[in-house]
Amino acid sequence: MSGAGPDVALRRLVLAVSVLQDIDLDPSAAGVTLESGRVIPWAALRAAVGGYDPESPAARPVLASWLRSLQSVSWRSPEDLRDRARPVGLPRGHALHPGAGWVRHTVHGDCLDLGIGLLGIGGDPDVVSVPRPGALLACGVDESLWWPEALRYLEEMGQLAADRYRLAPTAPLRPMGDCDVPTLLGSRALRLALSGAEHAGLRAAAVPTRNRGWLDLSRTDPAFALVAAALADDFERGFARPLLIAAEEVVLAREGGDPVLQALRDSASSVIGLRDVLYR
Repeated sequence: MSGAGPDVALRRLVLAVSVLQDIDLDPSAAGVTLESGRVIPWAALRAAVGGYDPESPAARPVLASWLRSLQSVSWRSPEDLRDRARPVGLPRGHALHPGAGWVRHTVHGDCLDLGIGLLGIGGDPDVVSVPRPGALLACGVDESLWWPEALRYLEEMGQLAADRYRLAPTAPLRPMGDCDVPTLLGSRALRLALSGAEHAGLRAAAVPTRNRGWLDLSRTDPAFALVAAALADDFERGFARPLLIAAEEVVLAREGGDPVLQALRDSASSVIGLRDVLYR
């Protein structure tokens, strides 16, 4: 277990995880060998711990969880992982966001980051999962080489979503292919369609979950986006506030005001235009 000074704390953490979490690990100068025989470089382990102090007890379950999640990708070949690579768009600060090292592109507006996900590595073969920090590095692959193809796929799905929008401009935004709604907003083709000339180049939208987005906010309760986002699961949550979408930019609406109070202050209409109903 001897080694260079900077790695001593990390080596102690690996030993603690091996003993306390019952994970077979064999440390060496090159890294840590798992039971499967795969060698995990020290740099990947350091990335997995993230901002935690390796000497702290909190770092142990973090590293143990990362090592167990690595099993979903560690046995796959680089070619298989490459074929599963998909673009993923996540709001900055989202529960699934792995951090700055994962980001391959940020849409202007600093609220939507794009990176690589992997299709079908979890329990659902149709779900794109975001790999844990350092997991692909641990598998000996460079995910940056996959980004051009992933970006091409994103623009293809964005164009299809734009065509669907033109056919039904009042319908909610929905996923297309392997891209959820925040990911599709990373496509310039879709942003251009949403913010076209009829909208003066700027369009408001509410995307409170990753699977749905609403465009006609003039007919939507002001509190809807905030409440829907608050009720959504952390992993399925989209943007906490409405968005402003331009061809080159996606921006979160500024904080402030009380949309719930605003909705409660709206007086009831004096004209009731309901049709007669025959009750049976």
